[in-house]
Amino acid sequence: MVSTRKAYTGTRRKLVLAFDVGTTYSGVSYSILDPGVVPEIRGVTRFPAQENVGGDCKIPSLLYYDKNGVVQAAGAEAVRDEVLTLKEDEEWIATPWFKLHLRPNTIPSNEMSGKIPPLPPNKTAVQVLSDFLRYLYQCSRTYIEETHGVGTNWWSTVEGNVDFVLSHPNGWEGAQQEQMRHAAILAGLVKTTSEAESRISFVTEGEASLHFCLHSGLPSDAMKDGSGVLIVDAGGGTVDMSAYARADTEDWFEEIAAPQCHFQGSIFVTFNARNFLEGRLRNSKFAEDVPHITECFDKTTKLRFRGKNDPQYIRFGGVRDKDLAYGIRSGQLRLEGSDVASFFEPPIACILSSVKEQILTAHKPIHSVFLVGGFAASDYLYNQLKEDLSTLGLNVLRPDSHVNKAVADGALSYYLDHRVGSRVSRFTYGVNCHVPYNPHDEEHQLRSITSWFSPSGNRRLPGFFSVILPKNTQVSEMKEFRRSYFEESDYLSNFSCVSVALDCYRGKTGNPKWTDSSHPSLSHIFILPFPFYSRQFYHRIETVLTTDLIPPSVIVLSFPDLTGNYSTLCKVEVDLSQMGKALGPHKGAGGHMYYKADFDIVLLFGLTELKAQLSWKEKGVEKRSPARIVYEPTRAF
Repeated sequence: MVSTRKAYTGTRRKLVLAFDVGTTYSGVSYSILDPGVVPEIRGVTRFPAQENVGGDCKIPSLLYYDKNGVVQAAGAEAVRDEVLTLKEDEEWIATPWFKLHLRPNTIPSNEMSGKIPPLPPNKTAVQVLSDFLRYLYQCSRTYIEETHGVGTNWWSTVEGNVDFVLSHPNGWEGAQQEQMRHAAILAGLVKTTSEAESRISFVTEGEASLHFCLHSGLPSDAMKDGSGVLIVDAGGGTVDMSAYARADTEDWFEEIAAPQCHFQGSIFVTFNARNFLEGRLRNSKFAEDVPHITECFDKTTKLRFRGKNDPQYIRFGGVRDKDLAYGIRSGQLRLEGSDVASFFEPPIACILSSVKEQILTAHKPIHSVFLVGGFAASDYLYNQLKEDLSTLGLNVLRPDSHVNKAVADGALSYYLDHRVGSRVSRFTYGVNCHVPYNPHDEEHQLRSITSWFSPSGNRRLPGFFSVILPKNTQVSEMKEFRRSYFEESDYLSNFSCVSVALDCYRGKTGNPKWTDSSHPSLSHIFILPFPFYSRQFYHRIETVLTTDLIPPSVIVLSFPDLTGNYSTLCKVEVDLSQMGKALGPHKGAGGHMYYKADFDIVLLFGLTELKAQLSWKEKGVEKRSPARIVYEPTRAF
């Protein structure tokens, strides 16, 4: 497709760096923006200790730390023979696949249990990422200065005017973006949070891959007759699924199905191989060599595997290594092709299932599938997907070169070209709030024990899920989603910082209404010290539960089940005190004085990063102020 990129209109030279930190390999793309010149996308193709200089260069996503937590080797330097010797002597600690420690809390821990190596002692995933980003930045600066610098002051022409694009899997959410932003600050890419918010952009790996395909040879008829294309970004750790179609205007594209992210990248083929080898060699003299044999499989056999009918060999030792009972001869372990094929089976099955789901839920028909990412280089994976998906009438294609550069180059293209104008919501988003109690509603009756009296004297029922944005909704970038809410309090001071939790429903119910999985039960009961709500609430509870079970000095509250299908995406913090006299005081039941704020939460979901505002009325005129997005701390993995 012909590029419509225009000349840079800025008045000062700018540098844009796109960092693709992958599970197994990482790369950097960059663009120098000179006034009046059409920007070009280039790659950093020279790193320290890199063997294939000048080619399609990516380096291992790997760091070695000493006992004091100081980085001793990184990237290609970390896999040099002398480093492998030093790490044993100096007891250095490696950080393979550290990226997966950033994964969302919503990913079941048993999917990763025992598979991902732990982080070094006293190191968090954010700290490791910051060290790696610092290394990538230093290498990029050296390469760019050596390649483009004329004289000794070239870097001063862009210093302080460098923007960054950080890509991440489709399954990463705002909390992971916040962690990556913090890592960028620690790495020295930017100095302050405000700089990070203005100079760091995020893009999903799926959307970056689309931009790469558009920039690097997506056939012009791939989206003919209004049909869509499915991008399968198969990487080291994750497989991202993203579907797009051309919008009404030629230069714009729209997401047509909710993106997906699965932990079935190429490293999981290696995990499956290790499990098989551990079982096969458990009683042999080579049982302790399984980690080394697995590493040899990962570097050679996995890459060259073509079909299940051909036996495969893993060369791991010397000519004296022999045990015919276990298929080992001259340092080579023989595996049946069908066994190796079984290692690939879970990722392939996952991709096939996900493709079918994308086709069923997409807003437009899909006829083509583009396979990109490092795992896409596997001919076995490609041929199996092509064979199976052809029965669905799908055409499976791979870009003709550099499939493992898709994300870095695509992230730069996202920054420069910005070809996607709408996206599809992955989940149902809303707010867990309270509603007027209706004694004639059966659902309300089941939850009556949780009802309470607000400061205005009205009986309210908590746990209602107020939907702001349903799942699988196509959202343009500037489309606003808003809902009206209110806050009541006995004290005016409570309005200086009001926190509203934005929740995410991840289940399959089409129209979720309540945040508890069923009606409240004793498993949901939390004991809270009195007073918590109003005295009227306490007296009503006391008549429902006998004092033999619950001491009279406490009250009981049903707690919403946010551990299953519901989870808190973030909290929107707003200052409502600026509403002034509109807050009251107001007179409630029995003459009780209280304060009340009526407001709208306005959310923008169509961007690659969530934005929020607060809206209210002053003398009939709408006022707005930014709302602060606060993400819950993620657990340590």
